Amino acid sequence: MNIFMTSGTYDFLKRIKDKHPKETILLLQNNEGALLVHETANKTVFSVPRSYEVLKSEGILENSGFLILHHIPVMDDDKPVFEFRFKSEKTSLNENPGFIALRVLRPLKSNTYIIFTLWRSEKAYMGWETSPSYQSFFQGAKSSTAQPQIFMGASYISKFYIPTEEDRI
Repeated sequence: MNIFMTSGTYDFLKRIKDKHPKETILLLQNNEGALLVHETANKTVFSVPRSYEVLKSEGILENSGFLILHHIPVMDDDKPVFEFRFKSEKTSLNENPGFIALRVLRPLKSNTYIIFTLWRSEKAYMGWETSPSYQSFFQGAKSSTAQPQIFMGASYISKFYIPTEEDRI
């Protein structure tokens, strides 16, 4: 399974999404712009996508909620270590109230992995972010004390909402 992403204006990306109603496509928005996410085992419908392979998948993507993208740059030689950590460890995200879906994404053309989590609301995500489950989930993945040599730079987070039609009025 793969995930493809493309950025643009909300209205332009909405037209792309509307042309492909049978595809799993999420239209996301934040203060900086809009993002379209396409999950498929086939080719993407995007002209110029950012491409990722799904390493780990939990839950089903829904067209509502609050999405967090944890961007984690990893050095080439240490990608296997990083991937093994997420593939082998059992997550406890399903036990967290408001959790919908998780995707651990391997970049096909860069060094920045993405940990993609979808929540019912920002409040649900914030509840997880302050829990021991959050610390356990990211232990070693973002901590510079565990293996400082595997990271190419600082990780960062992008936050998005999946707007409803009422949000757009």
